[in-house]
Amino acid sequence: MNLNELEKAFEKNFAERGELGASVSVWQHGVELISLARGWCEREKERPWTSDTIVPFYSTTKGLAAATMLLVMEEHGLTPEDRVCKIWEKFPIQSGTFGQLMSHRLALAALDSKASVWDHDEVIAAVENQSPNWPINDEVSSHGYHPRVLGFIQDEIVRKLTGRSLGDVWREKIADPLNLEAWIGLPEAEFSRVASIYPGKQDKSDLETGFYRALNTPNSLVKRAFSSPRGLHSVREMNEPRAWQSGLTSMGGIGTASAVAKFYQAACGSIEFFSPQVMGWMMAIRASGEDMVLMAPTAYSCGFQLDPLDGFGRKMRHHYGMSRRAFGHPGAGGSHAFGDPESGLSFAYIMNQMELSPLPQAKCLDMVKALYL
Repeated sequence: MNLNELEKAFEKNFAERGELGASVSVWQHGVELISLARGWCEREKERPWTSDTIVPFYSTTKGLAAATMLLVMEEHGLTPEDRVCKIWEKFPIQSGTFGQLMSHRLALAALDSKASVWDHDEVIAAVENQSPNWPINDEVSSHGYHPRVLGFIQDEIVRKLTGRSLGDVWREKIADPLNLEAWIGLPEAEFSRVASIYPGKQDKSDLETGFYRALNTPNSLVKRAFSSPRGLHSVREMNEPRAWQSGLTSMGGIGTASAVAKFYQAACGSIEFFSPQVMGWMMAIRASGEDMVLMAPTAYSCGFQLDPLDGFGRKMRHHYGMSRRAFGHPGAGGSHAFGDPESGLSFAYIMNQMELSPLPQAKCLDMVKALYL
């Protein structure tokens, strides 16, 4: 591990890559090794960015949400092999299991019915009437990232089991016991700490890649997946209290880098918290190969991403470090977090100047590389 190189990579983001405000946190074996914070909470440079600054981190929320759902499942005697319809009678894929759902294999990435991101019941009604986006074959592990809809489905499952929203259960069962400053549904008392976020810039070269070409093609699966439910598509809307309070479990998380990295200490076992069974569900690959939505190789466990493996069992990339068992989740624009059960390391990076990529890029990956030097 070379923390000096990590700090150099962090500084390079501001000197050469246009970073505005950002934090990075690294933990190992229950101890925070480094916490860096620099920059500004807004372009006007009125509020300095500190380690206490909180910011929306989009799909990095998915790891927090998955852990919450898995914890609740265990408490109710459910496993990833159980069918979702066991507790949700109207679930549209009657043969679908919790494990298939959480590994993005049930082809519910896009909704055909119009539903508002602000209306949970409307989205759930649309889910119940949805046909699979692609043929489901248990023998072939076809999968495609569910950028938005998955969060509503997980939230509904937790509500059916507990009578409470996933965000509330996250706070009670995980965030408060671990003393984490990360929320899925931000209380008003924390509003003054939120940094503004800014969209990345797209150029013509972006439009030439398969993913962005599909994202800009009307009625493509990629476009539909990232556009349903309707609403909250502009970054500007994520700077409004309505979005902070929404508790959207696919993309509504807000917190500090230290909190997210500490969560992954618990998720990978460096802090004793989750049962071995739940940690096993987090780490075990359930889908791997070409992603039908992200249009790149991906691998998923129950709710988390892992680095995909080639035919020889070797990692095809190192978004999650060197270990084959490391797992985590990135967020749109550049946030990233993971835990590595083999080294005991966990990492989180959050920022407010977004870039255009659905998967981690050099801003955070150079720091990840430094952890393994």
